[in-house]
Amino acid sequence: MKKILTLILIITYISCQSIKNKDENPNIVLIMADDLGWTDLSFIGSNYYQTPNIDKLAESGMIFYNAYASAANCAPSRASMLTGKYPTEHKIYTVGNSDRGNKKTRKLIPIKNNKILDLDFFLIPEMLKSKGYINGHFGKWHMGPKGFYPEDNGFDVNIGGFEKGGPGKGGYFSPYTNPMLKNGPDGEYLTDRIGSEVIKFIDDNKNKTFFAYVPFYSVHTPIQSKGEYEQKYLKIKGDENHNRADYAGMIQSLDENVGKILNKIDELNLLDKTLIIFTSDNGGIRAISNQFPLKAGKGSYYEGGIKVPLIFSWRGKIKVKSESFERVSNIDFFPTIKKIVGYEKKIKLDGLDLSPIFEKKKLVSRSLFFHFPIYLESYNVYLDNGTDPLFRTRPGSVIIKDDWKLHHYFEDNKLELYNIQEDISESKDLSEINKEKTEELFSDLNKWREDKKAPIPLKKNPEYDQKFVDSLNFLISNNNKDI
Repeated sequence: MKKILTLILIITYISCQSIKNKDENPNIVLIMADDLGWTDLSFIGSNYYQTPNIDKLAESGMIFYNAYASAANCAPSRASMLTGKYPTEHKIYTVGNSDRGNKKTRKLIPIKNNKILDLDFFLIPEMLKSKGYINGHFGKWHMGPKGFYPEDNGFDVNIGGFEKGGPGKGGYFSPYTNPMLKNGPDGEYLTDRIGSEVIKFIDDNKNKTFFAYVPFYSVHTPIQSKGEYEQKYLKIKGDENHNRADYAGMIQSLDENVGKILNKIDELNLLDKTLIIFTSDNGGIRAISNQFPLKAGKGSYYEGGIKVPLIFSWRGKIKVKSESFERVSNIDFFPTIKKIVGYEKKIKLDGLDLSPIFEKKKLVSRSLFFHFPIYLESYNVYLDNGTDPLFRTRPGSVIIKDDWKLHHYFEDNKLELYNIQEDISESKDLSEINKEKTEELFSDLNKWREDKKAPIPLKKNPEYDQKFVDSLNFLISNNNKDI
């Protein structure tokens, strides 16, 4: 009888420990803005945009001042974040086709782009589901057509996630043209709606362990603010970099809804049990919001296209008002969350667990890599400040190692080397001056490309026309508005 009682006690203890361990895992709220630039927040330095709630979140945890998106535009960056793998693995390099821009201006035939995140990839929500999480997706998906939606990839709830990269033909005001979002009252603002849906999800699951992935559509084009907010910012003086009232109004709505989510977590006394991450999928569009002192913007692999805001907050686990200058990437989210929730199965991931930084430890030495074997045409030939006026970027790769950054472009094998600690604007190419460092980084980059079997476009485009390119550049240099 004693043996039976002892056995029952042991089983009960193990069962209770199992429940306890499950409950120790935090809720996770991952908020991702769309096309929000590095300087588009007041805590980073904007004197025009007003983001008191995001600023408060930054003060509650750790700010990463050298955080990067894994790609310079939305689909590849999101795919890499969710899989923890570089774009060379899922082969999503851009949105749509890879042969962007006028065919007469492309020297090479680009690598074909993959438009679907294959269901074979194991994603963050699928890992969390195996740990007992209930998963909600709220906002932009953009990872493939119907059949590749969030609910096919580990999410229990999907509000607003479908194949489009923007809010749809109707823009930010209801009635919407989104099959995964029921219309609200006429004139309802999409960012407000998403914020309210997240709050409802948190309320409904406050006694469970939940993952809320909140990829707001804002501040992606079309630039549409609430009318009263735009009027507010028209009365506020901007500067040469930040001055669009409608864009500022969009940022205010984004900030307000981040605040609503934070307030709900606080109201339910869940701050001790909730890891909150805030970031952007890539840099801002330079013609809309100049990210000075960073060079260029969305679509470029200069700093303005890939450097993004990043905050980690978890009361009692991450020190308030802490800062990190480590160079990190959104491919690091997966291994970090994996470590935090205690998922023990081995997964081949490209990122690093960031949790040692929360304990003031250094990450192991590593480089960050970016591979873009395709073309992305200009958004504004006069304002992009990309590789040249016709393209935000041409096919190439980038490596960041410590404070050094090397660009390699495939059309002409051009190399550019910058010390991004001393020259954050990438204004002084040191490739000819510091040949030793150039060769070191180029060797590391080549080794990584070989290891990853990274596709490199080598085939010449027979339709390339140098005279046509020269004529376009002449018109641009003479400020011809018909371009």
